[in-house]
Amino acid sequence: MIARDLDACLARIRERDPSIHAWVKVDPQPATEEGPLLGVPFGAKDIIETRGLPTEYGSPVYRGRIGTGDAAIITMLRGLGAVLVGKTHTTAFAYRDPAPTRNPHNLQHTPGGSSSGSAAAVAAGMVPLALGTQTQGSVLRPASFCGIVGFKPTYGLLSMEGILQFASSLDTLGIFTRTVADAVEVWESLQSYVGRLPRRDVPSREPRTRQNPDFDLGYPDPMPVVEPPMAAAFENALTRLRDAGASLHPIDLGDMLDRLNDASRVIMSYEAARFHEARYREHGDALGVIANLIRDGLAMTTAAYDEARRCVDASRELIGEVYKQTPAILVPAAAGPAPAGLSSTGDPRMNAPWTALGTPAISIPMGTHHGLPLGLQITADRGEDGLLLQTALRLTDTFDSQP
Repeated sequence: MIARDLDACLARIRERDPSIHAWVKVDPQPATEEGPLLGVPFGAKDIIETRGLPTEYGSPVYRGRIGTGDAAIITMLRGLGAVLVGKTHTTAFAYRDPAPTRNPHNLQHTPGGSSSGSAAAVAAGMVPLALGTQTQGSVLRPASFCGIVGFKPTYGLLSMEGILQFASSLDTLGIFTRTVADAVEVWESLQSYVGRLPRRDVPSREPRTRQNPDFDLGYPDPMPVVEPPMAAAFENALTRLRDAGASLHPIDLGDMLDRLNDASRVIMSYEAARFHEARYREHGDALGVIANLIRDGLAMTTAAYDEARRCVDASRELIGEVYKQTPAILVPAAAGPAPAGLSSTGDPRMNAPWTALGTPAISIPMGTHHGLPLGLQITADRGEDGLLLQTALRLTDTFDSQP
């Protein structure tokens, strides 16, 4: 069962956050109702609106801004009995300006972005649950870098109401936990509540949960190019799964992942530029690195954007056929271990294709390199969030049972 000791969390924050800098503000807000998550402490990324707490978007331009209401996900979790501990650091506007947060495994390395503080807070044991968002790789990559579980549900299943938009056709709410079992507990609790709040852009096919998912796994062949430590860890994970009796086979995706990466960048730039245009006209380069993205995005043509959307739509049809034969596909959760320094939050290219497709995905720990974690990314078809989580549980149990 997911941890519920608020006092222990606050003591851990006092002990570790002076060196990690995961939190913008710690100010526990009580639950509004009793429910299955009663007493579970959680943190919220600083682009998620919270009444009476800072919502500064990670930007000095908005320093001191206080939220006027709770985002839908905050209302939902507090309604399930969870305790909002405070706000966690994010990169500015959930883009690339690094937050002050450091990786708990090595303070000289990034925790990843843009959900920097949320991932680090869970990895350091400050809270058992934290909220992040992903437009390209901002849940799965920090989870990999920090050695925890990062779960990005099917696009649209959780409301983004009250969360700062970046690219609306990509933005997805996600969660960080210490274990897959904790993620399953949170997800099942959220599903018991989700009908009480409006849902945005829910896929037409209702989510299904298979109680006994086939242990039938695929992986891209050829594999995307990753750093040697990640390549070695991924091959070792495949070997361990084969030894445990998993059916593993290569899947020829051609250049689909590369095309999706390119399409994702176009879609993100085009949509973000138009959403943030008025903010840019007011503040210009004071917005930070995102100002360059806005300028580039405003220069993009509608034809280029439409072509990128067509690429995603066509790829979604192709991958849907693949998932009919292979329920889960494995890929590295990041290009490598967390980079040294805080100037970069890492490369999202291992995650962006699956975000563009809208598929659920999860990162689970699969090893370390010189003390830095490495994550395994599992993906499934849209709406198959239950299958994905059950597969992740099974893979975790397999890894834990082997020497």
